[in-house]
Amino acid sequence: MEYDLTKYQPVLRSSICTGEQTAGFKDRGSGHFIEVQLIQSPKDLKHFLKTYHLREEDLKKEW
Repeated sequence: MEYDLTKYQPVLRSSICTGEQTAGFKDRGSGHFIEVQLIQSPKDLKHFLKTYHLREEDLKKEW
């Protein structure tokens, strides 16, 4: 997925019930979330960050 940081916010979503985490991008205008990758381990998160040239502190965390 191509993304523009002026239009999309990198987001890490976590389920309150299951703890499942999903990384993706949220449209800053509409609020629509685009799921990109299921995060099951620190390795998965590292891969997502590397793929999109992000740092962990760039991610907005949502529940």
